[in-house]
Amino acid sequence: MTAQRQLKLGFILHGVGPGWGDWRHPDAQPNASTNFQFYKRQAQVAEAGKFDFLFVADSVYITEKSSPHYLNRFEPLTILSALAGATNNIGLVGTLTVSYSEPFNVARQFASLDHISGGRAGWNVVTSWLEGSAANYSREKHYAHDVRYRLAGEYLDVVQGLWDSWEDDALTFDKKGGQFFDPAKLHTLNHKGEFFSVKGPLNISRSPQGQPVIFQAGASEDGKAFAARRADAIFVSHEDLDAAQAYYKDIKARAAAFGRDPDQLNVLPAARPVVGRTAEEAEAKYQELIELVSIDNALSMLARPFNEYDFSQHDLDGPFPLEAADFGANSNQSAVNRIVEAVKAEDLTLRQTALRFATPRGHFVGAPEQVADSLQQWFEARGADGFVLFESLPGQLEAFVELVVPILQARGLFRTEYEGSTFRENLGLDFPVNRYSGALQAAE
Repeated sequence: MTAQRQLKLGFILHGVGPGWGDWRHPDAQPNASTNFQFYKRQAQVAEAGKFDFLFVADSVYITEKSSPHYLNRFEPLTILSALAGATNNIGLVGTLTVSYSEPFNVARQFASLDHISGGRAGWNVVTSWLEGSAANYSREKHYAHDVRYRLAGEYLDVVQGLWDSWEDDALTFDKKGGQFFDPAKLHTLNHKGEFFSVKGPLNISRSPQGQPVIFQAGASEDGKAFAARRADAIFVSHEDLDAAQAYYKDIKARAAAFGRDPDQLNVLPAARPVVGRTAEEAEAKYQELIELVSIDNALSMLARPFNEYDFSQHDLDGPFPLEAADFGANSNQSAVNRIVEAVKAEDLTLRQTALRFATPRGHFVGAPEQVADSLQQWFEARGADGFVLFESLPGQLEAFVELVVPILQARGLFRTEYEGSTFRENLGLDFPVNRYSGALQAAE
């Protein structure tokens, strides 16, 4: 019998929250984004709820208009390494840009996290969409969108090649014979390509899960092609189930066209549930969320995917300025396209657009059964393999774990215990065979 398909759940560690006004909530901790004890508590609550992974987003550029969390937060691999010692089973996924880092360093960092955590590391591969990032790395200009994805492909080739430097049984630790490792099972990469020249080998062995899990968060055409070919999981955002189903069908077909098993690519939309013990309580909490956002905050949030376009120069109650899309063409292209499509479809004003995208209601507001029903609907209708959850208000992670997770478990949709000890095992992903030992086995 085929095992029942099960939901995958991740939780994004977002400190003071993704918005501009979240920190103002009476129960919020304004220093949450650099408070280890806060992150530790959230990590342990998510693990008690049997979540698959924690997710730490990142960027490498801020302005005075950036959100509080962007302005003051931990570097992902540092906080995840600390959390590895405070957890036992949950995956640890960190964002790191290929546009402003070196493959050898990144291969070492994630391999180290993978060892520290016992095989629970994941890398969210991003290309960086904020053009100002270049100025922080001694560069005059940000890479063009298509160039960034060419670079990402080669970068991942190098990193995964370095992760295969050591075959799984290369370290023999033969004290009697005096052999620390088998030289025949240590391999030099010798990569020379368009962007990188990296010799190798890497100075750390493979971990219990073979290689860290690869995440990708792009939804542009280049991003979808990259994810379908290379990612184990993709983090996306959808306004409705129809769009989610279309995306899901498309990305799975692309993966199959690349010769992959589509079930080895998990599609994980973002969700920001608001859970109350009753529908009325949930609605009241959602209103709390709305009241935290001023129109100035909403305009700042809207500006970010548009490469910090100055929307304040336009009439709030006039038409949305479509020329702003040109400023976002080399920035967060998928978010810009999604916003512009909604503007055109609904003839939204600038004010309506800003408030809509600052406080999206989503489909997961309600009593526990209502939230579970919505998650189940998206999952069973093939709009998602699972979700990456944001905490909408202080205490909502605990509420979700206490009130919604047991319903999903009772319905057989979500685990009651972790399946294995590594991230790959818990996600249901195959173990990546070392390219050198695999080639030898194929030749025999």
